[in-house]
Amino acid sequence: MTIECVFCYQRIVKYLSLTLLNLNSLMYFSITMKYILFLLVLLVTNFSFSQNEKLKLTKIDSVSIEVDTFIGYDGFGNCFYTKNNVIYKKVAATTIQYQNLSLGKITKVDILNPLKVIVFYEGFNSVIILDNQLNEIQKVDFSLLETPVVASAIGISGQNKLWVFNTLNQQIGLYDLNTATYQNLGIPITEGISYYQTDFNYFQWIDKQNQWNVCTIYGRIFQYGKVEVATNMQLLSENKVLFLDKEKLYLRDRNIDKRYQIEIVEKSFKKFYYKDQILSIFTNKGIYHTCKTNRNDCLWNNIYTCK
Repeated sequence: MTIECVFCYQRIVKYLSLTLLNLNSLMYFSITMKYILFLLVLLVTNFSFSQNEKLKLTKIDSVSIEVDTFIGYDGFGNCFYTKNNVIYKKVAATTIQYQNLSLGKITKVDILNPLKVIVFYEGFNSVIILDNQLNEIQKVDFSLLETPVVASAIGISGQNKLWVFNTLNQQIGLYDLNTATYQNLGIPITEGISYYQTDFNYFQWIDKQNQWNVCTIYGRIFQYGKVEVATNMQLLSENKVLFLDKEKLYLRDRNIDKRYQIEIVEKSFKKFYYKDQILSIFTNKGIYHTCKTNRNDCLWNNIYTCK
């Protein structure tokens, strides 16, 4: 029990003692006891709900590499990372790389489509498209469009299009790689973007008010409610969120409104990444792959189960 709980308990006991010394009637005593019992039940209940249930993971294996940024794994299990502003793709025992000195610092690398890697250079308002061998196959300079766009968020969408957040009009849009045309979606975003995540069908973002928003490829925008303030997060589904808070990793299950602390041996790590039922932890020493110890835990079904 915490110090706060002990303090509250002591206050209640003291109140009970003083009340017993000044009893004027049995009725008063009965009412007082009911009130105190109610406080005790409320205290115990709040204490129980304030605790985070813990979920244990087990380490599968580890990879020792020196990187600046761990990007993640593509659909074929190839590892992507950056070092000294160079993109590396590790395929079994082979490593290939891509570098573009003329476009400055890499802002983001999207590996959702293993055959079409998206590299975003925000400083030059440009995107480079790479094939699966990291050869450059297309370049997009948003400043050269008929209606200029200043991109601050990029991700691959379906039908050979790119998700784009245009800071000029504060709107999400789709850029067609085949026709070199741009289409605005939805309405302007007034609360800004503190985190975003994309896939083929959705552009999801957390705004400055910690509201979880979603935009479809048809421009429909809806909300999933508020999320915790976090230094890093990953949206797993509309009901489950992984997030990092004060160097501790949590899973929020919105279905049952519960938060679980994930126990990890590595006390300090830079980033986490979940894909294909494996949680990868990126530390200063390398990448650790972990999974849920109990394969039959329904809470983690399709989230953390060993391959």
